[in-house]
Amino acid sequence: MEEPARSPDGSEQGPQGRELMASSTGSTLCMSSSRSESVWTGSTPRSRWDIYRKPLVVVAVGVAVFLFGVVITSLACFLKKHKKVYKMSGPAFLSLGLMLLVCGLVWIPIIRKKQKQRQKSQFLQSLKCFFFNR
Repeated sequence: MEEPARSPDGSEQGPQGRELMASSTGSTLCMSSSRSESVWTGSTPRSRWDIYRKPLVVVAVGVAVFLFGVVITSLACFLKKHKKVYKMSGPAFLSLGLMLLVCGLVWIPIIRKKQKQRQKSQFLQSLKCFFFNR
């Protein structure tokens, strides 16, 4: 046997109650999503520095570590003392710097794509609210 649908408080609901609940949640969903958007995006627009600060820092650190690895690796060629240490640590810094550099360079287009998607979703959300809240 099928049991009738129950609301969260435990009372039974018929089909009309479910339709009413669905229609009332449509308008509250629109209002609540716009409120949550304002919480996450903030009321003031973010500057380009705020948006791209983290990937640019990762790129800068990656370049610095990579150049440090180049210097350490070249020291292995010129200095005879501690040659094994330079030969082991130089390539490690090279690979770490290159990894950070690539991660930062890949992060920038990802942020651009997310911003375009966010602008589209905000526009579509405002259209949805306009047409369904009449």
